Amino acid sequence: MSETTLNNAESTIHTETRGKILLVEDDLALRKMLFNSLEMQNFDVTEADNRQSAIEALKANSEIGVVILDLGLPPMEHTTDEGLAIIRDIGTELLAVKIIVLTGQDEELSALDAIREGAFDFLSKPASFEDILLSVNRAFLFHNKEMVMSADGMTRLQVNTKTSDGLKAVREEAEEKLVRQVLKDTGFNVYQSAKKLGIKRESIYYFMKKFGITRDND
Repeated sequence: MSETTLNNAESTIHTETRGKILLVEDDLALRKMLFNSLEMQNFDVTEADNRQSAIEALKANSEIGVVILDLGLPPMEHTTDEGLAIIRDIGTELLAVKIIVLTGQDEELSALDAIREGAFDFLSKPASFEDILLSVNRAFLFHNKEMVMSADGMTRLQVNTKTSDGLKAVREEAEEKLVRQVLKDTGFNVYQSAKKLGIKRESIYYFMKKFGITRDND
């Protein structure tokens, strides 16, 4: 293989998309900042600034796996009505996406409303890009796993924790169920489990310790 071909191959590897994201935000400056930051992390990002354009974008691109959604959208920017309506629309249309709510609205009430309607995660403005990226990575982890499960004829991961127990409890139960299932599928092979989840082996050991997972009790 020539040096030019090798360099082109390496370039392709480094620029391969990590997933498709729909960014729904009416604040142009914030939307562009997030758009650029996510693209620098090799995500393919589509923009929308209202409910109609968001749903149209989702219907036009079935490969979108994660939606980052501001709840306060026009024509009612000072309420959560439009954002919650988008979450309900996504559920009604059975669109297979994970929704990360990013908003400056009343945090506690908005979080519970969004989770009840089907949101995957909730971040309050101003959220650091590091926190947003962690949430996006976690959302894609679940989305990709559920796509595999769906192809195998299985239903989506179910979470039994009540939203009244808090968002952290909901998120942690979902993480535990996913890790337990993948470990079981691989016969407790840590290397294969890490590969399936797209994380480091050290992270598998971390989750096993965090949730008290052992081969004997799984």
